[in-house]
Amino acid sequence: MQHGFYNSFSREALVNTKNRFCQKQNPSKINALDSRLRGNDDFFSVSLTETTMPRFAANLSMLFTTHPWAERPAAAARAGFTAVEIQFPYGSIAADTLAAACTDAGVHLCLINVPAGDLMQGGPGLAAVPGQEAAFAQAVDECLAYLAALGEQAPGRVNVLAGRLAEGVSRADALATLEANLRAALPRFAAAGVRVGLEAINRHDMPGFLLNTPADLAEVWAALGCHPLLDGQIDLYHMAREGQDLPALLAQPPLPIGHLQFADCPGRGAPGSGALDWPRLFALIDQHYPDTYCAAEYRMDAHAQLDVRAGWPLR
Repeated sequence: MQHGFYNSFSREALVNTKNRFCQKQNPSKINALDSRLRGNDDFFSVSLTETTMPRFAANLSMLFTTHPWAERPAAAARAGFTAVEIQFPYGSIAADTLAAACTDAGVHLCLINVPAGDLMQGGPGLAAVPGQEAAFAQAVDECLAYLAALGEQAPGRVNVLAGRLAEGVSRADALATLEANLRAALPRFAAAGVRVGLEAINRHDMPGFLLNTPADLAEVWAALGCHPLLDGQIDLYHMAREGQDLPALLAQPPLPIGHLQFADCPGRGAPGSGALDWPRLFALIDQHYPDTYCAAEYRMDAHAQLDVRAGWPLR
């Protein structure tokens, strides 16, 4: 077991990485790579804290849950995160309290979800249920009001969960409802300067969920005319559970990716607890999505000590 972001890279891979950082004009990372390229071995143990660092955020609905909500931003900051996200803050913490906690901790709130009705209680949710259009519009109202109350801490993006296929509803009707709801909601979020993400969730953890793969997301995006303020929210754990080729997905996604999340697979634990190749995945994220938040959304051991600056113990 290695510690931090360690992996073996070929000389060719190191040279390609160095060339990329030359293009980015990043002298510190170039120097770190040069020191390894001066060696005589064909393979090197490379600390990716020196060469690769995605724009990490902490999901406060999954991490630091032993702390009260108002203390979680500070816990994230102590662990080295500069940004946080929350799934559904509405009934858990007042917007002004959350904003103050984030500001005091020196972290930025980068994402919240639009309310999803009964989805987390096992129901179909709102966004793709015929007859629930008014309820979805009210959810958008609630989200916009919460964003406004956050003030300067308001994130520039929200996530819409399509929900499960409702009983007696065809997939075609559910997709049509989702597309109509998004078509109505996008201008409202645009007026507030907010982008909208659409997330795929694996069918094993949430049976019946309408959108399971990036191709499903791309279908909706195309139906909405490839709307410039709509993109994909990709959770690598969910995509691994779906059997997706993660490196290929990151390199050539079928729609723009505006937000990333991660947990290891299987188990949805911390990186290094499962089978995914995190050094490779984090390097690809840094390469293709240097300005995109990449949120840790895994089941955290209550007694775990986390410092993202040191990384996770990786195989």
